[in-house]
Amino acid sequence: MPTYPTFSTVLVANRGEIARRVFRTAKAMGLRTVAVFSDPDADAPHVRDADVAVALGGNSSTETYLDIAKIIEAARKTGADAIHPGYGFLSENAGFAEACAAAGVAFIGPSPDAIREMGIKHEAKAIAKAAGVPTLPDALLTGDAPGDWRAAAAGVGFPLLVKASAGGGGKGMRLVASIEGLEDAVNGARREAAAAFGDGTVFLERYLTASRHIEIQVFGDRHGGAVHFGERECSVQRRHQKVVEEAPSPVVTPETRRQMGEVACALVRELGYVGAGTVEFLFDDTDQSFYFLEMNTRLQVEHPVTEEVVGRDLVRLQFDVALGRRLEEERDDQGIAPDGWRPAAHAIEVRLYAEDPARKYIPSPGKLALYEHADVPGIRYEDGVASGSVVSHYYDPMLAKVIATGATRVEAAEKLALALEGMRIHGLKTNRDQLAAILRDPDFLAGATRTDFLELHPELAAPADRVDVTAHLAAAIAVSVFRRRAAGGATAFAPPGWRLLPYDGANAAWTRQDVRRAPETPVTYRFDGSTLYLIHGGAEYELSLRDAAPESVRVTLDGVERLCRVRVADDTVVWVDDSVGGHSAWKPTPRFPEDTDAVSGSDGAAEVPGTVVAIAVAAGDRVRAGQVLLTMEAMKMEHQVKAGHDGVVASVDCAVGQFVDAHQVLVTLT
Repeated sequence: MPTYPTFSTVLVANRGEIARRVFRTAKAMGLRTVAVFSDPDADAPHVRDADVAVALGGNSSTETYLDIAKIIEAARKTGADAIHPGYGFLSENAGFAEACAAAGVAFIGPSPDAIREMGIKHEAKAIAKAAGVPTLPDALLTGDAPGDWRAAAAGVGFPLLVKASAGGGGKGMRLVASIEGLEDAVNGARREAAAAFGDGTVFLERYLTASRHIEIQVFGDRHGGAVHFGERECSVQRRHQKVVEEAPSPVVTPETRRQMGEVACALVRELGYVGAGTVEFLFDDTDQSFYFLEMNTRLQVEHPVTEEVVGRDLVRLQFDVALGRRLEEERDDQGIAPDGWRPAAHAIEVRLYAEDPARKYIPSPGKLALYEHADVPGIRYEDGVASGSVVSHYYDPMLAKVIATGATRVEAAEKLALALEGMRIHGLKTNRDQLAAILRDPDFLAGATRTDFLELHPELAAPADRVDVTAHLAAAIAVSVFRRRAAGGATAFAPPGWRLLPYDGANAAWTRQDVRRAPETPVTYRFDGSTLYLIHGGAEYELSLRDAAPESVRVTLDGVERLCRVRVADDTVVWVDDSVGGHSAWKPTPRFPEDTDAVSGSDGAAEVPGTVVAIAVAAGDRVRAGQVLLTMEAMKMEHQVKAGHDGVVASVDCAVGQFVDAHQVLVTLT
């Protein structure tokens, strides 16, 4: 009789929302929980969620969450007899799984051999090809000669992707349309892959320009069993990273679902695979053909949409399989996808990032001044942050996942858009507005969601502003005055701008902070009981105010009343969120501003903190506007610093490998 592990304490070798997600199931199973954390994550929510926590010491992923010895030592010190890797970091590291086994700790995942076989993408494709799974043309790049790269590319055909062999998540990946862009793409992908995965090996693969990204959720057990839970579609992507995921796909037919499920389970059996995995395919909706992309040997970020439509806790099933449970028991519960299976519900998940889609998705690290959302039926929040959390440039900028479940796809999309708009997120730029715009886009609602969706809809990166500027200005002024009066003692009941001379109203200027390069807005306002008379933008407005309080006021303009929630941050920035999804941030101009020296802008400055990974120019070089000066790595992605105008490089003020702060001048142009 084979013996299987038992455990009572689980350490989650991860951070953020996935650590919290695993803790939730582990506690429901009666397991003690252990968190690990880096220095920037010392006050993170996942640390507070665990029964005990261990400081790893250090800032970067390499110093902390990727340090196998530190993770194993944390398990030893806390008596953890199981480790769940979450996703990312060490979740697909065969050496980590072996280290767990050597330490006598159960690894909640597949065997090291399975991880190794599927972890190297070009080798995984070879295994799939040998098993008869359809694949796309590809070529492994083993040398450093650009001529060999060009020959390999000619054999694969354009357009093609340069892909990291040892990684995923869109890192180490470049789309190449023609031979001219091949060399830069290979070098960039190798550099990013080496930094992210410790392996710079890349290969070329034919790119389907009108494909979809469809994946099958699979499980294997210790008895040779294999099952699948249907498909997810993850075609809406930016930088080859998923942004919107859903289950089921709006285009996969029952017969194709059966075929994909059979192929995926056959691969599981061939590998002797144990645990959760995802077999990913590129899918052509014109003829229902599909091609093997890769197999992820871990839990996926988007696993909640499958949980919502099949009613299964996939994290719990991971623990059950590790403990020796047979998957036939799942069949008995009708949780496995038989032929023709289609879930009765539809679930959609979006990834909420601290980034600016309108500026090529540049990350937005910093302090999250406020993070709130209401508990809404049918909406699930998987948060990695809380009010006051610091979003570090060291890690991926995802704040949370928000999932909606509805009877239909359109219902789920509308519920999810409304939930996003109702969230209060202050202090950082996020992709929240883009996500809501995607969910309401007619093409999205019609199911036209191929992998080029965002390229075909660039307007969604900067959707129309939902803010009624007059109503928000009125709310910001009213609450600011209310707070000033409440703290004003003897003058609490004096009108704003009170003086011994006749009162004609107060003059002020406000600048909107959540809009880039917003101009200063001069305003004149006067209160008459519950009425606010406001002049701005050359027009006069009369607004009715009700229920004014330190953090809210009801504003009526043109007969429409809305509740505006107002928060004053550090007595400098006033945040306004209204009941119809508009949100803005304002800063009043001080009445007696301090004298300051003007600071001129400079080309070649870092927009975010990060590490310089490549420098493309030298002192004396002539450059043109838009030319790449250098490349930085920030929040696990590469970003280019470009020249803002034609000029000559006066000096290069940084070095490869140097960490630089936001707004630091890296290249000086004359």
